Amino acid sequence: MSILIDENTRLIVQGITGRDGSFHTQKMLEYGTKVVAGVTPGKGGQSVHGVPVFNSVKEAKKMTEANAAAIYVPAPFAKAAMLEDIDAGIELIVCITEGIPVLDMVGIKHRLKGTSIHLNGPNCPGLISPGKSKVGILPGHIHRPGSIGVVSRSGTLTYEVVYNLTMSGIGQSSCVGLGGDPIIGMRFIDILKLFEADRDTKGVVLVGEIGGEDEQQAAQFISSSMKKPVVGFIAGKTAPAGKRMGHAGAIISSGDTTAETKIKVLRAAGVEVVDSPDEIPARIQQKLK
Repeated sequence: MSILIDENTRLIVQGITGRDGSFHTQKMLEYGTKVVAGVTPGKGGQSVHGVPVFNSVKEAKKMTEANAAAIYVPAPFAKAAMLEDIDAGIELIVCITEGIPVLDMVGIKHRLKGTSIHLNGPNCPGLISPGKSKVGILPGHIHRPGSIGVVSRSGTLTYEVVYNLTMSGIGQSSCVGLGGDPIIGMRFIDILKLFEADRDTKGVVLVGEIGGEDEQQAAQFISSSMKKPVVGFIAGKTAPAGKRMGHAGAIISSGDTTAETKIKVLRAAGVEVVDSPDEIPARIQQKLK
């Protein structure tokens, strides 16, 4: 199995006629993702890589029975794109767009309350269920099907971790890049719950970083509710306090948000935290014995 997406996912690409939307639509199609529609207001009736373009998400969903959406629109229009998905009842929204104003995301989080809609991102690489479907910008060729779930706050570290797993002969059930903004949709705890419930995921790799308290919340869930082994890595050990390091969410605001504190809390919860990503394959293999 897998989480969130599989071979039955039917995807809408918002911003499909733009440079990034068009490029990644082609890559998703090549991987085998069922991209059934694109949406660009005012350009309905066109097609991109053989994918029909509609003027609205509501129209696209009605005509194609899509259940997921990937957003590649510019930041000023991303809030409207997400609201359109929510209003249409799209089950999974993957927002790749970066630079979305914080207040826009406050409004989106409020609208999501009380719904069963999953939001991945914004400012994320998306997710992949190897051999089945990928939504976003993750490089499909470095993944292989298997039983290890991967969840990460860092896009590039996700790629490094997955590459090391694959080169060690360890496949993945699903890989999820959460995004680096202060306000995002799904967080560690949401993905960990899904991996714990997925019968074909045997272990989990968690990649965290400085800033925020997501790792602490994840540690509480792992300690109280997870039976599957978790191996972790926390980036940012040498980051100075108060300085943004790549992500808007990766800022040390207090002693509780440093890499050292996160490592300590995760280890106390039973997580095997490694010092380098290339140590992950050997550690997860040991955990599964």
